[in-house]
Amino acid sequence: MDGAVLVALTAAIGNLLQGWDNATIAGAVLYIKKEFNLQTQAGIEGLIVAMSLIGATVITTFSGPVSDMFGRRPMLIISSVLYFVSGLVMLWSPSINVLLLARLLDGFGIGLSVTLVPVYISETAPPEIRGRLNTFPQFTGSVGMFLSYCMVFSMSLTVSPSWRLMLGVLSIPSLAYFFLALFYLPESPRWLVSKGRMKEAKKVLQRLRGRDDVSGEMALLMEGLGAGGEVSIEEYIISPDDELDDNQEHAVDKDRIKLYGAEEGQSWIAKPVTGQSTLGLVSRHGSVANQSALMDPLVTLFGSVHEKLPEMGSMRSMLFTNFGSMFNISENQVKHENWDEESQRDGDKHSDDSGAESDDNVRSPLLSRQGTGTEGPPTSLSMRQGSNYNTANAGDNASMGIGGGWQLAYRKDEKNEGALKRIYLHQEAGVGSRRGSIMSLPGCDAHAEGDTIHAAALVSQSVLRTESISAQQTIEEAVEKQTGPITKVIGWRALFEPGVKHALIVGVGIQILQQFSGINGVLYYTPQILEQAGVGVLLSNLGIGSESASFLISGLTTLLMLPSIGIAMRLMDIAGRRLLLLTTLPVLLLSLIVLVLGNVINMGEVTHAVISTISVVIYFCCFVTGFGPIPNILCSEIFPTSVRGICIAICALTFWIGDIIVTYSLPVMLNTIGLAGVFGIYAVVCAIAWVFVFLKVPETKGMPLEVITEFFAVGANKQPGKE
Repeated sequence: MDGAVLVALTAAIGNLLQGWDNATIAGAVLYIKKEFNLQTQAGIEGLIVAMSLIGATVITTFSGPVSDMFGRRPMLIISSVLYFVSGLVMLWSPSINVLLLARLLDGFGIGLSVTLVPVYISETAPPEIRGRLNTFPQFTGSVGMFLSYCMVFSMSLTVSPSWRLMLGVLSIPSLAYFFLALFYLPESPRWLVSKGRMKEAKKVLQRLRGRDDVSGEMALLMEGLGAGGEVSIEEYIISPDDELDDNQEHAVDKDRIKLYGAEEGQSWIAKPVTGQSTLGLVSRHGSVANQSALMDPLVTLFGSVHEKLPEMGSMRSMLFTNFGSMFNISENQVKHENWDEESQRDGDKHSDDSGAESDDNVRSPLLSRQGTGTEGPPTSLSMRQGSNYNTANAGDNASMGIGGGWQLAYRKDEKNEGALKRIYLHQEAGVGSRRGSIMSLPGCDAHAEGDTIHAAALVSQSVLRTESISAQQTIEEAVEKQTGPITKVIGWRALFEPGVKHALIVGVGIQILQQFSGINGVLYYTPQILEQAGVGVLLSNLGIGSESASFLISGLTTLLMLPSIGIAMRLMDIAGRRLLLLTTLPVLLLSLIVLVLGNVINMGEVTHAVISTISVVIYFCCFVTGFGPIPNILCSEIFPTSVRGICIAICALTFWIGDIIVTYSLPVMLNTIGLAGVFGIYAVVCAIAWVFVFLKVPETKGMPLEVITEFFAVGANKQPGKE
């Protein structure tokens, strides 16, 4: 995992530069007002700050489609160049007009990095730690703010503070970002696959995962390009493929289906569970019957997965402590003459070890590689039951599966000759390895003599076809030989697919509510807000002026954010995104109510300053734990690969438009309705946001991106009136 972590941290430097700029302009604007006599021109003051937001909005309009065309990495490199050039121009800035131009260029850089860094991290991170890695942008942004406030505070103590120097220093870290992006960051493997550059994508994945066997994930990435079609939820009883010969068809009868994995030598026998609807996965838990009439069925659908496996998203949750016995028995039953005794002993040892509470076990996927020792002819899908390759590598189970305990499998499409069905498998609730004969299962029951797994399955059309796999080729090889993009619907038309529309409602809605909860307005004007609240009283006895005191308090506030972001990193893939939002939003609401009361009730200057400062600190710390990073994390997760760039651009455009409105209007609002009115509005928005999250936002922790988009496709079809 080290490769993915370092790549994510490097990419997040773009957000460090954004945080640096946010804090620097918050301090520099006080001196800009004095030099250009803007004390009575709140509109010009707001425009200086908001110009970077205008630039970010403009560039965001094009960033998604352009990144889909040319890649994520080139856009990050261009972002670093824009940061560097804008820093030099701000260092020069002889007039307001030149300063506004520099701020516009700076906004271009901010727009590219803020929009594409979460996408880049999501597309390169393993599902089990994707939430943690996508918290890096929030962390580095706060680090940038802290360092910038320290710099501004130091300069404010001088006789003649230079706002040009404050703003121009940005060019130094941006130059370091440029070289790192140019020489260290790889291209997104999902983007490479979307362009048919399979060999490059495989090399990048091998570097990011630190292993050679990435065939399962390569197949997953290609299947993600075909997301958005009809998806159904089915249920299977799965057993090892030790009962069918290689040259038999994929199904002996309607109750027995042969499934094939993406890796060479993987195959299983599946018995469909009868008498269940496509909502059986959730109805079995009573979720549908008990949910609120207003709650989105999609929330229930996602929640059912996490109800079954509460720790699925953590690094220690994959998965089943007794599952290895299934393949231990399978290996013991093999009777082929060319069985390698040494490999058999190794395989048995691994199967026994997989039953223990160990790191290797909790990272193993639903279905491990099956070694049969067969060297016969290829199966009907050319999935060779390949010799010692499987058992010799049985200890490499950490490389198997597609993440989060999910497994990718294939079967023939009985209704469409030459077509394949892709199947995402996941173990059902409360069912581990059962002893029972697969052929003696009446319905859902299992009886003695063979080990089975009860699994849920997301079934949809594969982008592969049987003719794409020659007699001497595996699915893995077929994936690598794809030469072009594979998408069912291209461009803007895809936005009208039910699953994509549903995801856009969630993404755009949460971005609007995040911005109108007021965080960016509070951040940009923190020094002025705290000065108006009277924080200068706290430090006046030390000989520190009110302006310098506000910078110091702002720096300490951002420093206090860092432990809060650390908590978010720890919990993002354990508690999950939804729970963090539902927990932190009430605290935001309470802190805003205290700020309102503190400004309405006359408490004296010192008491007022203390209450305001504590409330702002609590607001910031809770925000960066939940409502800060999670909207961008969700938006980078919920859209199909084929339209991710366009959809991210729409969500980011919403983000920046809201940011402009809040930032530009805050000075006017402070002069008219005061701090109490401003924070009162923000409190109402936070209350609305909690209701929206509760009813509409699903839990996505630990799930592969491609599985998430499949769930959205299913959930969209389960809306009222579509049953």
